[in-house]
Amino acid sequence: MIRLSLDLYRERRDRLISFMKKERIRIGLVTSPTNVAYLTGFACNPHERFLALALDSANRAEKLFVPLLDATAAQEAAPGLAIVPISDVDDAYALLGGHMPAPGVDSIGVEKGAVSLAKAERLQTVYSGAVFADLEQSILDMRIVKSADEIGRIQRAVDIVEAVMAHAVSQVRIGMTELALAAEIERKMRELGADRPAFETIVLTGPRSALPHGVPGQHEIRKGDFLLIDIGVQADGYCSDITRTFVVGEASKAQRDIYEAVLAANEAGIAASAAGVPVSAVDGAARETIEKAGFGPLFTHRVGHGFGMDIHEQPSMSGASGTPLAPGMVFTVEPGVYDSVVGGVRIEDDVYIMDDGKAGVLTRFPKQLTVISAKDH
Repeated sequence: MIRLSLDLYRERRDRLISFMKKERIRIGLVTSPTNVAYLTGFACNPHERFLALALDSANRAEKLFVPLLDATAAQEAAPGLAIVPISDVDDAYALLGGHMPAPGVDSIGVEKGAVSLAKAERLQTVYSGAVFADLEQSILDMRIVKSADEIGRIQRAVDIVEAVMAHAVSQVRIGMTELALAAEIERKMRELGADRPAFETIVLTGPRSALPHGVPGQHEIRKGDFLLIDIGVQADGYCSDITRTFVVGEASKAQRDIYEAVLAANEAGIAASAAGVPVSAVDGAARETIEKAGFGPLFTHRVGHGFGMDIHEQPSMSGASGTPLAPGMVFTVEPGVYDSVVGGVRIEDDVYIMDDGKAGVLTRFPKQLTVISAKDH
């Protein structure tokens, strides 16, 4: 991950410690690798090993516990933080108690969604009698608003994935399998500078394009079919996410009707996006458009999701959410119609709220119906 400024990481940790003091949480443990990276600049996948940013709000002690094999990388990525390396034969919880003693502590802050019952029980042996308080929402509340630098990194991830999308279209052949195209897409991601796919690549053709989260298989691309491609990359620690749906060969009227309804819904959702507008209004604008076109029951999911360091973050762009949009929020607008006979269409753009309160669109890949004149495989 390319670093942000050390002052920014320091500011984020200060905000978390302030929250802990307000809530009377003495010891805080951040164990999600993404949140550790957000607060320190150090990113790793610890696998089954112990990783934690430990904070003591009483004396502002901060220590980063990392697997021994990652200690050098942690020191380089998070200068100024005390690094506690843990070997494969160490008792990580004994080390935690030794380095962050807090006798009589009443409350331990953890990310409740990230801590298993087994880990919670081990923590209670270190801090006997302490109850658990949640730090996760406080961190997510920080992450929901992106800085200009973060949005710039997301834009780079978008630029990469759009170049990948253009390459994918050029590679389509009649008789090519979904899996073969997916493999070529992921190869191109790496070639163009992505760290990795942001999620499992989705390539679906024919009636299978009506599976919102379908998995590519040995199904062949055929003339007259929809071809849905939903892809994203992670680059410099930040994600992108785009979906485009194409027709291979000539489009039928039924296909065009579905496509035009989804395109209008996508544009309506973006047009409804602005600072102060509740998330539900964005979902509602897209949903109403599809309902008026007669496809309401075939739009089966929320209009989108927030993203950033993770591919799914707050805000959840659902019709039940009253969360108001604010400058710095980044999210997708991705309505879809899924007909099990004709096939499915989803059109997904990456959107953010600019400083002036208006919606900016990070994705620029063409959205008008594109017919691919593919040759035989």
